[in-house]
Amino acid sequence: MDKIRVSAISYLNSIPFVFGLENSPLQSEIELSLDIPSECAQKLFDNKVDLGLVPVAIIPQLNFSEIISPYCIGSNGPVETVCVFSQVPLNDIEEIQLDFHSKTSVQLVQLLSKKYWDISPKFSHAKEGFENNLTDKLAGVIIGDRAYQYRSQFKYVYDLSEEWKKYTGLPFVFACWVANKSLSESFKQSFVKALHFGVDRLDLSLEKKGINFPSSINQKRYLTEIISYDLDADKKQSLARFLKEIS
Repeated sequence: MDKIRVSAISYLNSIPFVFGLENSPLQSEIELSLDIPSECAQKLFDNKVDLGLVPVAIIPQLNFSEIISPYCIGSNGPVETVCVFSQVPLNDIEEIQLDFHSKTSVQLVQLLSKKYWDISPKFSHAKEGFENNLTDKLAGVIIGDRAYQYRSQFKYVYDLSEEWKKYTGLPFVFACWVANKSLSESFKQSFVKALHFGVDRLDLSLEKKGINFPSSINQKRYLTEIISYDLDADKKQSLARFLKEIS
């Protein structure tokens, strides 16, 4: 039987999921790759994987999509790793460079600019290394673990999850486990059990996997106080609203 191809995000916030999958009986049934969010999305588009932890903004663009897990990457307030970094206040920003790592953050900053912040900056797609070129009225969206690295270099940091919460009163969902084809119920049940195993053992997952990530981050605090893994009713409502507003 062919293995189910799975793409997970190569960020700190995915450690519990990866740990769970790597320590599950399911390990022998899947082919797991770790990718930045935009690569997860592209692999799902191109049918190079069957299932991925993908930026939610791509869900409407898939020919077939099914959220197969009650777990997600979300935050109920500041997420700290998806932010606009700027040397000037929002109203003075003339251009925002968009991080190439994720489609969801791109859509979210454009939505907030138009509907909440009431600003009309130019948006441009950033290239690798753009973080070091953000000066004067040129701001940028930086996502992932490296957002911590640049925080101290900017006068203004606008957390997109926190701004969404101010705008809607809801948490934000950045990524979900999405399949691009029908998968068996038995596989889906085993997959969810594997994710639960990891989420239920955050300390152990950090002990085994955290060494691969910056030690400057308080990893346990980030995974327990900042990231919220349950795709609960509020997050489902938020996801539906976000997808409607960007459609």
